[in-house]
Amino acid sequence: MHPAVSVIFFTVMSGAGFGLIALIGLGMPLPGGLAAAFLIPALAGGLAIAGLLSSTFHLGHPERAWRALSQWRSSWLSREGVLAIVTLVLFGLYTLVWMVAGERSLLLGLPVAACAVLTVYTTAMIYAQLKTVPHWHTGLTPACYLLFSLACGYVLAAGLGGLSGGRPGAAGFAFLAILIAWAFKLAWWLRAGRSSLADTGSTMETATGLGSIGSVRLFERPHTGENYLTREMVHVIGRKHAAKLRAIALVVGAGLPIVISLAVWIFAASTVWLILAFLALIAGLFVERWLFFAEAEHAVSLYYGGRSA
Repeated sequence: MHPAVSVIFFTVMSGAGFGLIALIGLGMPLPGGLAAAFLIPALAGGLAIAGLLSSTFHLGHPERAWRALSQWRSSWLSREGVLAIVTLVLFGLYTLVWMVAGERSLLLGLPVAACAVLTVYTTAMIYAQLKTVPHWHTGLTPACYLLFSLACGYVLAAGLGGLSGGRPGAAGFAFLAILIAWAFKLAWWLRAGRSSLADTGSTMETATGLGSIGSVRLFERPHTGENYLTREMVHVIGRKHAAKLRAIALVVGAGLPIVISLAVWIFAASTVWLILAFLALIAGLFVERWLFFAEAEHAVSLYYGGRSA
């Protein structure tokens, strides 16, 4: 499928933002003081809001995006929007209490963390629910989204904690968080390599409705020019390029953050260095998320000559 830049930016940045919000709500150690009580939540909320706003650029009529909120009973996209608003409102109240009282309320932080995690889950389910895209239709999809979100949030929170002398042991947990998240992603890639449209019962015969007369093959494309479906649903990336991009994602998004977190942990260095690990992780996730969309095959591609196995 066509990897829209706005959606890639949305899933990566909002995931990192809501991950940081969840960690803040759970009471992860952070610098104290009024400035920190304002700036750190502003960073977390800013990442989440920037991602959410960017997602509207992929809509034909962004001004009508608010109407999607009414379909929360049946639409994961609508549930995501509702939960994002609830999370940000609760987080704003949490931040206000933090700034006024000078301390963080765990009683209020727990629902903030729960809502943040649920928001990321609903984002993942927008894709995981689609039976027409075998690559996405797996429990590993929400698992990867959640783990990457929490890993980004933890690494960034640990890095910010270093501004007030954070404990090097936090780098050890950052290492584990990054390692676990990418381990699940490797499992996702392995499963994707074995899945096909035929696994969902989609073939050239079902796509054209001509299966009753025998085997079907494409003689000529149904359109001489491009249309919405061919632009958005029939994007093709060569396997050679996909392999290179996976390697880049692993080196930048996994290798560099792991090396940095291990170095901080082993040499008991300042956890401020984990901010660099966070930036590398985000860069790698942009590549990973581009592949998430580019390698996905929608059942409609069969009508245009796509492969079923």
